[in-house]
Amino acid sequence: MKLFYKPGACSLSSHMILYETGLRFKIEKVDLVNKKTENGLNYLDINPKGQIPALKINDNTILTENTAILLYLSDLVPDAHLTPEKHVFSRYNTIEWLNYIATELHKNFSPLFNPKTPESYKTIVKKNIKKNFYYLNTMLTKNNYLLENNFSIADAYLFPIIRWAIFFHFNIQEHIYLQNWFNRINARSSVIKVLIAEGLK
Repeated sequence: MKLFYKPGACSLSSHMILYETGLRFKIEKVDLVNKKTENGLNYLDINPKGQIPALKINDNTILTENTAILLYLSDLVPDAHLTPEKHVFSRYNTIEWLNYIATELHKNFSPLFNPKTPESYKTIVKKNIKKNFYYLNTMLTKNNYLLENNFSIADAYLFPIIRWAIFFHFNIQEHIYLQNWFNRINARSSVIKVLIAEGLK
């Protein structure tokens, strides 16, 4: 199994879950500008969408899209308890969180990474993102993780997003429960291993 990734990108969450599950895997860095992997492969031959992450499961099977990869990996190792079992209602809460993070947070950060985005639009985007942080902070007032007190793939997906927020100078510290959540995730052994592996620590 091989994960194609970009350091610090959303693929960081899939990388985390690979460590959390204990699965054997390799990683290969992708230059998204030139669509080349660090081993000189044409990344578009691997993932025609040209985005990360992509998970090579075997010679003939490639899975793309972060949420799909997170669900797939967690289902491979149910004993890791990273996603509730099928037919348990909280599993749908997990999917609910994944969708929220993907559409309301992840997607909203895209204009901030684009140097061509007008500053006036970036101001609007930042205002919308801040609203989401207030919501997250409220949801974390009574729980250690997004799914009550159980670390899940939803927490893994949110983690790189909050790292981006810190990079763009959002004041996460004003959201004490969200800050505590971030500190909790940042201390996990899987996160430490990933940050080292991706050259971020």
